Amino acid sequence: MRQMALIGFLQAQNCSNFAASWRHPDSRTDFMSADFYRHIGKVLEAGKFQLAFFDDRLGMPEFHGGRYTEAVENGIRCVKMDPVACMMAMGMATERLGLGVTYSTTYYEPFHVARMFATLDLMSNGRAAWNIVTSLNDIEAHNMGRDSVLEHDARYDRADEFLEVVLGHWDTWGDDALIVDKASGRFADASKVKRLDYSGSHFRSRGPFTVPRSAQGHPLLIQAGQSGRGKRFAAEWGEMIFTYTPSVEVGRKEYADLKAQCAATGRDPNSMLIGALVHPVVAETKMEAEDKRAELDKLPLEVDSLMLLSEALNFDFGSKPLDQPLTDEDIASMSGLQTIRDRVLKNAGTKNPTIRDFIRISGRGRLNNPWVGGPKEVADMFEEYFTAPACDGFVVGATCVPGTYEDFVRFVVPELQRRGLYHKDYRGATLRENLGLARPDVGAWRNVKRGAA
Repeated sequence: MRQMALIGFLQAQNCSNFAASWRHPDSRTDFMSADFYRHIGKVLEAGKFQLAFFDDRLGMPEFHGGRYTEAVENGIRCVKMDPVACMMAMGMATERLGLGVTYSTTYYEPFHVARMFATLDLMSNGRAAWNIVTSLNDIEAHNMGRDSVLEHDARYDRADEFLEVVLGHWDTWGDDALIVDKASGRFADASKVKRLDYSGSHFRSRGPFTVPRSAQGHPLLIQAGQSGRGKRFAAEWGEMIFTYTPSVEVGRKEYADLKAQCAATGRDPNSMLIGALVHPVVAETKMEAEDKRAELDKLPLEVDSLMLLSEALNFDFGSKPLDQPLTDEDIASMSGLQTIRDRVLKNAGTKNPTIRDFIRISGRGRLNNPWVGGPKEVADMFEEYFTAPACDGFVVGATCVPGTYEDFVRFVVPELQRRGLYHKDYRGATLRENLGLARPDVGAWRNVKRGAA
């Protein structure tokens, strides 16, 4: 029987992806301690989650006049630590939980990323994953010494080359290159270690690479492209795709579309898993869960939405009155997460929505469409989406840390297991084994038809 994957959605910061979560009376405040991440890892592993991954941005939210006071005063994602270090604390406390980290293709060098993640994969015994992003706003660009962010599609063109370099390096050691024979004095077979000698429009990298292959071959590739160009990138490269599906009907259509695009590249659609973002609010009974939801709805502030929309769309949402229609020029200048802009334009009933329309329709900064109920009600929603099919699994976002994860493992996981929708134990030692994905052969990624999706 087909079984779902569960992924914990994490932040190396003062809040979860629900920016108001730090204000919850039960959220832990020691988010700068290793124990905070160790505890979350242990909870997710007790629930047999296959993977936890850290989202990341390379800057603090601000209005585009450079004003960051509101972000600091209100704790709107103003702390962002390096997720690799936090992930390693989690990895040291667990044995089977997959460990994913976001790293940008826009501002790092491919060799550095290849070495970082290959090493993480070895240190975690084959449990590492790389969440591939293209940085999306001018705040990040300024922090990294650039004047402005790259244009949307150009970021993906550059990312294609970045992936060619990273996977090229990961493939330069044969699986049997290491010998490590003290008696003969022979460490490795040099004929099985190649130079990459890559030269493209954006990158050059020679090699030889300095990290052998891991137990799972190479780290899992996570991607969240939702735009047309982003979907093509996801279909060509992604092994776990992170999506947002506002309804089961939309989810079913998007699922079929992504799988078809994957097949068009020559890949097996089953080699790409799709995980839908959900925010479960669960308790022992539906009434208790609804009470929790009511408390959560008191936490967000209007400024949360304004700053997070500014960050995501690279446009100053603090620059105009809330109810003044945005001009055509305003709309055209929005970059970043274009799916947010497009969703608002589709549902606002006008081509010139207001900032209040963006807050209302996007749900940015607010608890958007949570799944609320007792174990049965929440499991019913998981089963409906999974069997549609609208996804292969779920990315579980937290509204209270670590309480959301603890409640989910306590109440929902046993119900999903009882229904046969979710495993009772891990399949193996590596992340790929636990997701049911094959170990990649050296050079297998080169068989994909780029631009065909």
